Amino acid sequence: MRALLVAAPLLGHLFPLVPLADALRTAGHEVRLASAGAAATDAGVAVDDLLPGFRYEPIARRATLRHPFRARAERSDPAGTVTRFAEINRRLRAPLTDLVSSFAPQIVVYEPSAPVAAAVAAEHALPAVLHEISLREGRPLAAAVLARLGTVAGTDPIGTFTVAPPSLVGDRPGWPMRYVPYAAAGDVPGWLREPPPDRPRILVTRPTAPSRRDRLMAAVLTAAARLDAEIVLIRPDRRLMTRPLPDNARWVEWVPLPSALRTAAAVVHHGGAGTMLTALALGVPQLVPAEPGDRGYHAALLADRGAGLTVTTPDQIDPGTLDRLLADPALHTAVAEVRAEIAAMPAPATLIDRLTALT
Repeated sequence: MRALLVAAPLLGHLFPLVPLADALRTAGHEVRLASAGAAATDAGVAVDDLLPGFRYEPIARRATLRHPFRARAERSDPAGTVTRFAEINRRLRAPLTDLVSSFAPQIVVYEPSAPVAAAVAAEHALPAVLHEISLREGRPLAAAVLARLGTVAGTDPIGTFTVAPPSLVGDRPGWPMRYVPYAAAGDVPGWLREPPPDRPRILVTRPTAPSRRDRLMAAVLTAAARLDAEIVLIRPDRRLMTRPLPDNARWVEWVPLPSALRTAAAVVHHGGAGTMLTALALGVPQLVPAEPGDRGYHAALLADRGAGLTVTTPDQIDPGTLDRLLADPALHTAVAEVRAEIAAMPAPATLIDRLTALT
């Protein structure tokens, strides 16, 4: 079977598709991954670059400026930023059509922010399967992007892989699939490969999507200055790189998140789906600010399950919050329960028959 897996041009959207691609290849199938920008060049696996030289941030900014009121309204909508992804999908359509024509896949798998893949699949009479990559249901976002493009007929997925743990989101239609943490290979400093011998480690991360000055990292540094814990900033902005840090804090450039999390007692992050699901799968307590859009949606689900803490803004993070993140028994019990729940979900390799049956 020839399978084409398509993601929007962001690393956090491509990474969740890699475990299924690996499982398909291991089973003897021919697989192509397709995306653009950093998701094509920095993913650590072979990816067809649909838009060489593509940069997400300028395109997203122009789409927002072109439709400011619509974009502002979408910031508080859990369905996501339809305006941005509609523009990106519009650009992906022609090169994706060329790839489908040359590769001749027998099935197309896509994530919710790249639904133009479903439209191209329909044009070629190919089955298309949606691969959710977050806690939110993927179909509403995919449908909204396609509607913005004026393409709806025949684009409903024939099936859906769902990765969200049911205890957080309830039962959903589709094929449950275990979320398998993935990140591109990278050097991990020796000291980060083992837990600190004398105190817990808290990681603080930034989004994989381009971002501006990071208030979250600064807030954690302020709150943790007298905390008996090691604070590790992953890929901080330049302002933090050049300022003096508390004695219990240090920073590193990009490292594979799953590797770093395995030696951490907790993680503080912006609520991106990849970081949240990776921490849940590895059983690491997490603290997330309830920012607008899907990140706030993720934070609310996490807090409702008791598997993480949330604050309204980074400024609310204080030493007591971090102490609770490290030591709250109820929190740690819930985290262990969700980890076990994810581990019990079907692995990607066990679901390949679902795809072959459609071709």
